[in-house]
Amino acid sequence: MPTRTSRTAWNGTLMEGGGQVELSSSGVGTYDVSFPKRAADEAGGTTSPEELIAAAHSSCFAMQLSAVIAEAGGTPISLEVTDDVTLVPDPAGGFRISEVKVRVRGEVEGLDEAGFAAAAETAKATCPVSKALTGTTITLDAALA
Repeated sequence: MPTRTSRTAWNGTLMEGGGQVELSSSGVGTYDVSFPKRAADEAGGTTSPEELIAAAHSSCFAMQLSAVIAEAGGTPISLEVTDDVTLVPDPAGGFRISEVKVRVRGEVEGLDEAGFAAAAETAKATCPVSKALTGTTITLDAALA
């Protein structure tokens, strides 16, 4: 299996510096990062590790859920997955990701609401990015559209 690479170039201090994260393997983009904007309510045109984790998790979850639905005898027509990744101060010092909230709405043939919810729980447990986030609370809200 492949290894994917990103690169970040950072200049300056945490509060006054900034950088750019490059998605090196795919070459699809380079994005600004800044701690003050990371910790602010408005991103102001920059990304953050939390947004990148949310993107990784939502896309991985969607892929895994489509596979689990098929294994359960259903046919995924469309899935919309939204991930919210929350950064909070850590009482032990620094910051930590406190939770990941996953919301999925799906159009699926061959599964009822209970079957879809069960498939979503299985996807949550077996998605490689979910596994990487072990130690973080992941909540799931799954329903058919």
